[in-house]
Amino acid sequence: NVTINGRTYRMACDDGQEDHLTELGQQLSDTIEELRGQFGEIGDQRLTVMAAITMADQHSETEKRLRQVEGEIAGLEEARAALVERQERTEAEIAESIEALADRLEAVASRLNGTDPLEGAD
Repeated sequence: NVTINGRTYRMACDDGQEDHLTELGQQLSDTIEELRGQFGEIGDQRLTVMAAITMADQHSETEKRLRQVEGEIAGLEEARAALVERQERTEAEIAESIEALADRLEAVASRLNGTDPLEGAD
């Protein structure tokens, strides 16, 4: 059972959804009471319709914001992927530079020792 605007309605729902249905009914009742406070007694049906439209508008705004946030997330994921790719390229370049530097150091060390750096490099 759900109570909305002081009236109890019998409703069926899936198992485990009873509390959620009760909360939704309470939200609708609260919205009706807010509107009653703003507009006075203008009739239950009119207040209920106004409450439904108000809640539908809130739902619409929430969906709009969700789409915006999903777009922001997609943009951040693309930026992250680009940064990861850039980091991988940079790491590869650094590894190549280190390898080239190691080869040069080895050549310098060999010259200082008077040996050919290519000797034994078969």
